[in-house]
Amino acid sequence: MPTKREQFVQTIRSQLLGSRMRHLREERGQTLKYIAAYLGVEFSTLARYERAEWPFRKDHVEALLDVYGVYDEREREELLGLARNAWRVNQWEQDEGHNSATAAVNDRVFIDHWWAQKRAQELCVYQNMLIPGLLATRDYAEAVIRHHQGPASSTQWINQQVRQVIQRQQVLDDKPPKRLTVLVEEAALRRPVGGRAVLVQQLEHLVREVERPHVNIRILPATTGWHEGVYGPFTVCVMDRLYPPLVLLEHLGGRMVVEDKLAERYSNAFERLSEHALGATASMALITDLAKRLDAGEDPAEHQIEASG
Repeated sequence: MPTKREQFVQTIRSQLLGSRMRHLREERGQTLKYIAAYLGVEFSTLARYERAEWPFRKDHVEALLDVYGVYDEREREELLGLARNAWRVNQWEQDEGHNSATAAVNDRVFIDHWWAQKRAQELCVYQNMLIPGLLATRDYAEAVIRHHQGPASSTQWINQQVRQVIQRQQVLDDKPPKRLTVLVEEAALRRPVGGRAVLVQQLEHLVREVERPHVNIRILPATTGWHEGVYGPFTVCVMDRLYPPLVLLEHLGGRMVVEDKLAERYSNAFERLSEHALGATASMALITDLAKRLDAGEDPAEHQIEASG
């Protein structure tokens, strides 16, 4: 019969908590051996806590926050909250808007989403409406953000969000390289986000991005029939072999992290979507042809391109 520890699912909460506690220990110059002795646990036990193989006990976290000199009430409550809820899978975070009193909290949650992407070994992105942020040009990203936030948003806040999108693209420069596989609906290539010139620039940027050996972009042609992507875009984070995959969803009202068996359904859906997509060469040919047609003044909604995998 499996033990309680063996039944523990390595949730994103437990992984985040383990990572944060390890960072605090290393930042304070403390060794695993010293801290394990302080807690009265085995060296290997503390190492498993930090790797999220076992869940950190709340009383251990509380004691270590004192040792590490973490007295900020907000930070302490966040870490203790992670310890209390380490076993929970899936989380929905409501976006209250950047002008609300809860904006700072939601910004931190959004960073946690980004933390998951940085931790992943591979990102598998499906998009049916837009070009994913990791591959967006500055002008394209700005057009998307302006439209999403509406006219009430300040220019300063818009620029801040655009800089954040561009900065996060640096994850593709990680060493070793993080693999990025993107499946995009052909309709997203034709949507005139920001106008014709911005869209042409964006399409040309996609063609350059696939020159990186770890970036793979494939297109689902408009002729594709019913498939799993009808329920909307998603990102599968393929983690280190020690950890199960998780899925990130973006919605108009906020964000969601999907874990455990439901994440497996998304992983399987991505595999099936890949079967419908054009090959890499045909996908680039489609994007290049469409960019030329748009640059020549053709309507992006016309002249559906016939292509085969």
